[in-house]
Formats: sequence, structure tokens, C-alpha cells
Amino acid sequence: MSVASVSSYLGVNPQSHTVRKRRNPSVPDSCVPRPRRFLVCEPRHFAVQYAINPWMRPDEPVDVIRALDQWQALVETYRTHGHTVDTVNPVPGLPDMVFAANAAVVVDGRVFGSLFHAPERRPESVPYEAWFKAEGYEVYHPESVCEGEGDLVPAGRWILAGTGFRTTREAHSEAQEYFGAPVIALTLVDPYFYHLDTALFVLDDENIAYYPEAFSPGSREVLARLYPDAVLATREDAMAFGLNSVSDGRHVFISPGATGLAGQLADRGYVPVPVDLSEFHKAGGGIKCCTQEIREIRS
Repeated sequence: MSVASVSSYLGVNPQSHTVRKRRNPSVPDSCVPRPRRFLVCEPRHFAVQYAINPWMRPDEPVDVIRALDQWQALVETYRTHGHTVDTVNPVPGLPDMVFAANAAVVVDGRVFGSLFHAPERRPESVPYEAWFKAEGYEVYHPESVCEGEGDLVPAGRWILAGTGFRTTREAHSEAQEYFGAPVIALTLVDPYFYHLDTALFVLDDENIAYYPEAFSPGSREVLARLYPDAVLATREDAMAFGLNSVSDGRHVFISPGATGLAGQLADRGYVPVPVDLSEFHKAGGGIKCCTQEIREIRS
């Protein structure tokens, strides 16, 4: 389905991304956009050269030109919606460096770096650390395997933390000590949702969207207790990378293939903004994977 047809399906003007239907009066006042600062990396060297998740098939070619066009469209969409976008220079030989979210997690201006699970990706930490240091940040080096915002998802009062495939529970403890914020451990059980940000995303400071079956029974119960009004995605929408989305509190930058989830979000008063990053799905990534959020201390 094209972006235009998705927009029509949702009742969204593809130029202004405004919803024609009346906003659901049950939506909390917190459902308002807040300008964000994002860090991204141009996919100049993007390729699938190895397989470290079920999506990756080295024998399936990547269209780098198409990937560049899709990535640029994402950057332009963020800027059109009032967000700041910074870039880190890509490094030859690091094909997954485009997935900026995995390099760190930033909360209140504090940077918690990454120690990648796969040896192929560990060198990515170096150019990202250099970028943060050049911007005046100190970077904490985790002692345990940790993959940044892939598995550490700031959610208002706490940090939701995934484990099971990449980031370890020991890293959860390190993050809690470093940030001084409660860390909620969640166990992932489906290898197609190997990072937390493929199975869950934060809508605003009070609510999330997630795919329940990606989690262990105990983790599903935790999420149900913490977020009784969460938006629940189907497997079809989750497999379309619908949960690898970015929300500014009002607009949700989402895969155009996740039509059911987008419809639910529109019903809740959010504004789905379809952005096609399908070329990156070949490596198991999407919108959020390509987006590192730099969260400064709020005044």
C-alpha cells in the first residue's frame, strides 16, 4: 500500500498530516507534540553482509540508492514537523552504523554508550562516542552487553529495558545506577523482535504501544499493570515494523505497512505519519532503529 493510500485509509491529509476526524476526547492532555533532537547516520555504506537476526539474508541485495532516498525522506519529515536532526559521519566497513538508536541512550543529557552483542558491530561505538564527545558530552562505557535505545527505552518516570537476545540484565543494573531512574526489565521471547524497540514504542510520557506476544508471560503482566490503556498491536503490524516507530507525543512516524496499528493510533487522537523505510527491513531495522533521540534536561 502506498503512502498516499495509507493516508487516505487513515483520513490523513498527506501534505499536512492532519486528521479529519474529531480527536478522541479521552486522549490525555499529554498527547501534544514536543520538539525533539535526533541523531542519525547516512546509509552510505548500508548493506547486509552478515546475519545476526532472522531478517538478515546476505544473499538478498540491498538497493543503496533507494535506502538513501528513504532515509533522506525520514530526515526531511522530522524537520518538517519541527524537530532538530544532527548527523554522524558513516564509516566504511560498518554497514549497520545507519541504525543510530543502537549506539547509546541519552537521558537528561547523560550518555550511556553501547557494547554490542555481535563482534561485527562493536566498532560502531567509536565514531558515535567521538561525536558525543565533540558535542561536549561525557560517555559512560557499559561493562555488560548493551545496545542503546534498541533495548533501553526511556518512558517518562522509568526506563523500559529489554533482554533475551542482546542486552543483558547486568546492563539494566548499570543503566539504573548511571541514570538514577527505575529500570523495568522485560524479557523478549520471539527472535523476530530481538530488540525492545521492534516490539514496543513510547507514545508519550504516560502510554505506549506494544505487541504482547513478543514478551514472556511475566513481562506481559508487568506491561498490562503499568499501561492498562496501551495500544496493542497485532503480529501483522509488528512484522511490518509498526512498533519500530517514533512519537513526538502527537505525531507518530510509522511504517506505512502497519495500517491496523495506524488506525488505532488515529482513533486515540495521534497523527500517524507514514514513512517508508522498507529497504532497511532487510537488516531488521526501521524508523526507530535509524533514530537516536538526544534527551536534554527539560526546563
